[in-house]
Amino acid sequence: MQLRALMYFDELVRTSSMRAAAENLNVAPTAVSRQIENLEHYFGTTLVERSNRGIRLTAAGELLAARAGRTLRELEHVHQLIDDLQGLQRGKVTIYANGATVANLLAPVLAQFSLRYPKLRFEVAITSARQAIEALASAEADLVVTLFAQKMAGVKVRLRSEITYELITWGNHPAAGRPEITLKEIATLPLALPDKTFGARQAFEEQFAKLGIELDPVFVTGSLEMLKELVLREAAVTLLPALTVQREVDLGLLAAIPISAGKGVRTAIDLCVAPDRQLSYAAGKLVDFIEAFMHGAEHAKTGSRSKKPV
Repeated sequence: MQLRALMYFDELVRTSSMRAAAENLNVAPTAVSRQIENLEHYFGTTLVERSNRGIRLTAAGELLAARAGRTLRELEHVHQLIDDLQGLQRGKVTIYANGATVANLLAPVLAQFSLRYPKLRFEVAITSARQAIEALASAEADLVVTLFAQKMAGVKVRLRSEITYELITWGNHPAAGRPEITLKEIATLPLALPDKTFGARQAFEEQFAKLGIELDPVFVTGSLEMLKELVLREAAVTLLPALTVQREVDLGLLAAIPISAGKGVRTAIDLCVAPDRQLSYAAGKLVDFIEAFMHGAEHAKTGSRSKKPV
């Protein structure tokens, strides 16, 4: 059986269309059809049923489809490991992350890492935590970064770091220069918060409820960029990890104010890998780089707070 035939079949399964598969593979539809026929001859059974409505996998086709994708990705992983013999001269790392907050935490890390290793390529998918873990199990992802995720079987937590949500205001907000702020004070401000499907929002609700405070945000959105934009336009304040807006804070456009008395929402951010699959050299280096970045950021934050006036 030729590897090409398996690749064509995998693309057909992904697109559910001979024409679409052919376009993605940059070949004629007849070439895709021919390779499928080769597979059917090899296995001695029909894999694909064709009709005017498109294609439908037979039971045998479904069985092959469930394994073909993983097989191809494992072969790609082996190819990556062979490339590793040449060091970080080429390679690709696929990362799945859940939530826009995680994406914004990853962005500065990947930017710095890419500048150091410009020949590497990266693919970042933003999904739910469950989809991210499933991608890791099916070998679609090299690394997974999760926030507010439940423990799941089949993953190994390679790195765990804690992040804290702080009050984010515009740069010249009256509270911007304060060393800390209370939850009661925050509740009186015009708030922009993520919707209740977000783990962070649920954690906020729980924290405020302990003080008998019911949150009544002015703005509710599932977009991190919208939250930032509303604060930049001085329409509201929000609660986010300072790292996600560090660039704006450094420019003086935004300010991050810690919540007093240890009442800020703190959560673990986990970097996960597959326990039974060796990381490529590039992926392993990225894990080390993320760890150093997170530890450095935490150290810098702790150091800056130790300098606060008493």
